[in-house]
Amino acid sequence: MKKLLLTLSLLLLTMNYVFAGAANIQAYQKGEWSSLLKKNSGQAVAVHFWGVTCAPCAREMPQWGKFLSADRNAKVIFIQVDEVPVEATKKMLSQAHLDAANNYYLNIPFDDYFRHEIDPQWRGETPMTLLIDKDGKLTRKTGPINFVELKKWFAKGVY
Repeated sequence: MKKLLLTLSLLLLTMNYVFAGAANIQAYQKGEWSSLLKKNSGQAVAVHFWGVTCAPCAREMPQWGKFLSADRNAKVIFIQVDEVPVEATKKMLSQAHLDAANNYYLNIPFDDYFRHEIDPQWRGETPMTLLIDKDGKLTRKTGPINFVELKKWFAKGVY
């Protein structure tokens, strides 16, 4: 019986190790922006654009993980935009404790069409966050987000 329990324990530890870093992530396709907006219409949502190779993004992603663990009602979509292997994206999401978040990686080259589809004023800098309230009003925040202000924005009862 002890041997069986030991074997099961080792199996569970191995499974935890194997599945650690297996972030929930899906490919973002060209033209998908309107369907994302439609799917989230009537509720407040923050859409955060970030890159694995972006130093401010790397520092900020763990803060996003803490924010979402503290406010489970906040709706946030993460879209990774630089051209890196998806494994690098998954690893960074896992390290930030964002495995279960609504994650996308760019499955197309980061080009003008992609940027203009989302926000014609956006020049492609990261991090960049779009705050879309329940009425569809869009506010763009370039650079690292102020999480105190973000909490206030979500607390307005807009979700």
